[in-house]
Amino acid sequence: MKVILAEKPSVAREIAMVLGVTEKNNGYLTGNGYAVTWSFGHLLALAMPEDYGISSFSQQALPILPAPFKLTIRKVKKGRQFIVDPEASKQLKIIERLFAVCDSIIVATDAGREGELIFRYIYEYLHCKKPFERLWISSLTEKAIKNGFQNLKPGGQYEGLFHAGQCRSRADWLLGINTTQALTIAAGNGLYSLGRVQTPTLGLICKRYQAHKDFMSQKYWQIELRHQKDFIEFNSLGTLKFTERKQAEDVVKSLERNPTTAKITAIDIKTVKEQAPLLFDLTGLQKEANKRLNFSAEETLNITQSLYENKFITYPRTGSQYIPEDLWSEIPNLIRILQEKESYKNATGSLPWGNFNKRIVNDVKVTDHHGLLTTEKIPSALTAKENAIYELIAFRLLEAVSQPCIKEITDINLQVLHFNFVAQGCKFLQKGWRNITPISSNDFENVQEFPEFREGEELKIKEIIIFEKKTQAPRLYTEGSLLSAMENAGKDVEEAEQRKILKNIGIGTPATRASIIETLIHRDYIKRENKSLIPTDKGLKVYDLIKDKKIADASLTADWELKMQRIENNECNASEFQKQIENYTTSVTKELLQIHIEQPHIPKIICPKCKTQHLVIHDHIVKCPDIRCRWLQFRNICGIQISLQDIESLVNTGKTSLIHGMKSRSGKEFDGYIVLDDNHRTSFKFF
Repeated sequence: MKVILAEKPSVAREIAMVLGVTEKNNGYLTGNGYAVTWSFGHLLALAMPEDYGISSFSQQALPILPAPFKLTIRKVKKGRQFIVDPEASKQLKIIERLFAVCDSIIVATDAGREGELIFRYIYEYLHCKKPFERLWISSLTEKAIKNGFQNLKPGGQYEGLFHAGQCRSRADWLLGINTTQALTIAAGNGLYSLGRVQTPTLGLICKRYQAHKDFMSQKYWQIELRHQKDFIEFNSLGTLKFTERKQAEDVVKSLERNPTTAKITAIDIKTVKEQAPLLFDLTGLQKEANKRLNFSAEETLNITQSLYENKFITYPRTGSQYIPEDLWSEIPNLIRILQEKESYKNATGSLPWGNFNKRIVNDVKVTDHHGLLTTEKIPSALTAKENAIYELIAFRLLEAVSQPCIKEITDINLQVLHFNFVAQGCKFLQKGWRNITPISSNDFENVQEFPEFREGEELKIKEIIIFEKKTQAPRLYTEGSLLSAMENAGKDVEEAEQRKILKNIGIGTPATRASIIETLIHRDYIKRENKSLIPTDKGLKVYDLIKDKKIADASLTADWELKMQRIENNECNASEFQKQIENYTTSVTKELLQIHIEQPHIPKIICPKCKTQHLVIHDHIVKCPDIRCRWLQFRNICGIQISLQDIESLVNTGKTSLIHGMKSRSGKEFDGYIVLDDNHRTSFKFF
C-alpha cells in the first residue's frame, strides 16, 4: 500500500476522487492500493524556549541557540497558556499508523518550500525511513493530477527545497525569539516583538511615514495656454515654475498686452512599443487587487487559495510570471474555454488568433511554479470577490498573449515672446493588449491628439490660464506599494555589485508577505487608515529604537532570501548559512541588550470601581488587578490611543480632555470627551 499525504483535507479528497479511493475512514481514505491522508497545514513546529528548559526572559540565557532544534506538535492558546492542539495530535497519530504499515509514501503537500517543510517535519518527527516520491503539480484539475501521478519525482530531488525551508524556519525562530526577548528585557516594560522580515518591513513603513509627515509642501504656479487648430483643442504648459503668483500674473499681463501667437520651434515624433504585461505572480496579483479592488494582500491570498482548491486557477503561491515551453500548447484551449463565457467574448474576439504573443514563455524564469493561469474548469457560482479575482487572472492571460500596444508620441516646443511652452500628444497606431478589457482602459494616459503640425508654424492662443500647484509629499504606503517595496528591497543597496546580485530579490516571499503585513497589524505596530498603512505610536517607538540596528537592515534580509534560493538550487551549503544566522543573531542580541530606554512615568491611579487597587496600565488596556472587581478600559477608542494623562483625568475627574479626530463606524471624524458614569462605564459627551 502507498500512503499519499496531502496538505489539507480538501486537496486529499480531490486526489482520492481522481485515483478512485472511495472508502472513508477516520482521518484518511483507502482503496485501489492507496491510503490518502492529510495534515492540517503545519502539524509540527520548532519547539519554544520553555521546551528547552528556559521558562522566562533572562539576559543570561541569551542568545538561545538550540543544538539540535526540537520539533513539537502544534500548540493552541487556551486561556493564558499554550497547549498541544488536540486535532493536530490526533491527525499525527493517524499519519504515524499509516506510515508504519505502508510500503512507500507519495508527498502531495503543496508543491513549494512550505509544503515540502510540512512533510519533512512530519517525516523527521516520526523517525520514518520509508521511501517517498513527490507529486509536483500546479493545478488540482483531474488532468493535472493524473499527469502528476504519471510523472512522480524522486523525493531526494527536493532536498534543496527542504533545506531552504528549514533554514528559513530556523532563521525566523532564532531572530524572532532572541531579538524579541532582548528588546523586551532592555525596555523593562511591555512586550516588543521583532523578526527577520517584519522588522525591516516596519522600517519601510515608518521611514515613509516620517518623510511624508515632515515634508514641507511648497506652492508654485505655472501658465497653461489653450489652442485650437482644425477644430481640435489642445494645451501647452509653460516650462517656468513661479514661486509667487504675482510673477505668473505679470507674465500673463505681458502676453495679453502683446497679443501674439505661439510659434512651434521644434517637433519630435517617436514610435513607442508597449509590451503586453506578463502573467500574474502572487505579489503582482495582490498589488493589482489592492489598487483596483482595495483588497488586502491576505484577502487576495485567501481568495486565490479557494479558487485553486476548487480547480478554477493554477497554484497561487508562485513567484514566476512565465510558463514553460511545454505548457504553451495548452494556452489556446484555455482561451477557447474562456470564450464560452459571455464576459470574455469581446476580449477573446479581438485576440490575434494564430499569432499569439509568446513573451510569457521562458523555461529559465519559471521557478517552483509557473505564472497564474485559469484552468479548463469554468466557475459557475462565485462570490463577487472571488469573481473579481478570477477576472483579473483571466483578463491578464488574454492581455499577455496579445500583441504590443504601439503609440506615436509627439512632443512640440513652442515659444511666445521669450517664454517657452511644451505640449505632448499621443496617437494609438495599434492598441494591442490595451484593447482587451475595460480593466485596462483605466490605465490609458490622459493624452491629447494633435492635428498636423510643421516647424515654424504659428498657433493662435485661445486662452491663458494660471494654475496653482503644490510639491507633493512622498506617498504613504498602500498594501500594493508596500508589496512592491518588499519585493524590490535589494534595489536600495548602495554597493553596486551587491545591488546587481540582489536585483529583483526582496524581503519575504510571495507566499509570506501578506502574513507579515497582518502580523504587524496584529501586534499594533501599524494600522490601516483609508487605503494607507501607517505606523502606530508603538510601531514608531520600536522603529526609533532599532532603526540604526542590524535587525532593521532590509538589504541584509534580501541577501538572505537570495542565499535561501541558492540553497534551494543546491548551490549553497545550508549548514554554513545556519552558522551565519547564529553569528548574526548573537551580534544583534548583544546590540539590542545595550539599548537604554527611558521609561515613561506611569501614574498610580486607584480603581474607580473598587476604590482599593492600583490600576494596571498596558498599551492596549487599563484594568483593575482584582478579579472580583474586573474594571477594564480599552485605550484605543474610535481609532485614537488615549493618553496616560487622559486616563488619569477620566478616573479622577470623570472626564477626559477634548479628544480630536475620533472616527465613527462610517468613517466620519468627530471630536468629543470620554466620560465615566455612576456605574463606572464610559460614554461620549459632545461639546
